[in-house]
Amino acid sequence: MAQKKLMLLGGLRYLLPVIDVAHRLGIYVITVDYIPDNIAHQYSDEYHNVSIIDKEAVLGLAIDLQIDGIMSYAVDPGVVTAAYVAEKMGLPFQCSYESACILQDKARFRAFLTEHHFNVPVAKGYSNIDDALQDVDMFNWPVIVKPVDSAGSKGVTKVEDKHCLREAIETALSESHCGSFIIEDFLDKEGFSAGSESFAVEGKLLYNGFYDQYFDQDAVNPYTPSAECWPSVMKQEYLAEVKSELQRLFDLLGVRTGLFNIEFRHCKNGKTYLMEVSPRAGGNRLAEMLNYAADVDIIEAETRKAVGLEVNNIHEPEYRGHFAILVIHNEKEGHFAGIQIDESIKPYILETEIRVKKGDFISSFTGANAAIGTLFLRFESRAELEQAIDNNIKWLKVITE
Repeated sequence: MAQKKLMLLGGLRYLLPVIDVAHRLGIYVITVDYIPDNIAHQYSDEYHNVSIIDKEAVLGLAIDLQIDGIMSYAVDPGVVTAAYVAEKMGLPFQCSYESACILQDKARFRAFLTEHHFNVPVAKGYSNIDDALQDVDMFNWPVIVKPVDSAGSKGVTKVEDKHCLREAIETALSESHCGSFIIEDFLDKEGFSAGSESFAVEGKLLYNGFYDQYFDQDAVNPYTPSAECWPSVMKQEYLAEVKSELQRLFDLLGVRTGLFNIEFRHCKNGKTYLMEVSPRAGGNRLAEMLNYAADVDIIEAETRKAVGLEVNNIHEPEYRGHFAILVIHNEKEGHFAGIQIDESIKPYILETEIRVKKGDFISSFTGANAAIGTLFLRFESRAELEQAIDNNIKWLKVITE
């Protein structure tokens, strides 16, 4: 049997565990993007310099290389391209190209949810600033302004004053690949915002790695998650509603097999909302942490699916403790000199990842791409976990020069 070929779009370190799994399964790995120095290219078997948002160029390359599978794992800009190539070549993917386009465009996704009677905030997408400014009285203020096509909370602004709307739109447009943005009512959540790495098999939702999100309210962008914690402490009735609504959404979209990154929240108005559903792994190493925390290897499952290998033993996770990913970030710009961690916390650290080198310039926490690194933490109880996360500024210091 010929060796299977897997194309990975992007080159960030998020791809390294996929490359490891693929090589363990005997799969040949090809990485693709326009940044030759990205770290994943050092570990793949082959690299090609092609923009991952140019779907025709990626398709031509995929046909030439006769690939068996394609993934845009934790790489949001490449998801639509991966879906397009998979559909054109008859390769496995989580959903159709059309469904991927709906899920990856925040305005189209909100419109789809509205059409099918899901809970949805008042929302509308635009490509023209003046058109948006004429609609200010349509929304229930305050509002959130976002690019329709970016991840990692880049370009997201909460707007309290209508006179500040233009500036927020300009910020959103600066992070949009397609030049469009969405305005929607700000939802006042109850408890934590939450998310999941969820896995479907033949359209059936079988795995949900529900987590709670923490946010640093002192950050330049307070809408970028600063920590994720497992298992979620959201009420079981709310999680059951999320599962039910996700399954209904998957049925409507004709979902197949694969991994999805989900964000949702239960709000003080008594309603639960699906905020984001993307046919890819989440950023910030969420699936990697779930492989520490629970008993299903969703990275291997997604890799196997991508090249048409059988996927087995997918079920709801059974956790081995209480776990957190803490995003290492700083509110001061400067040149990175290192981090200091108090000795009292070190027994709880599973892994320390630093993404920058000494002397590198680090910016304030404007989005997920401004993270300095991550800490993987494990505790015996939720109380211990919350104590550590709530007081992390006391035991974790970022040193700048």
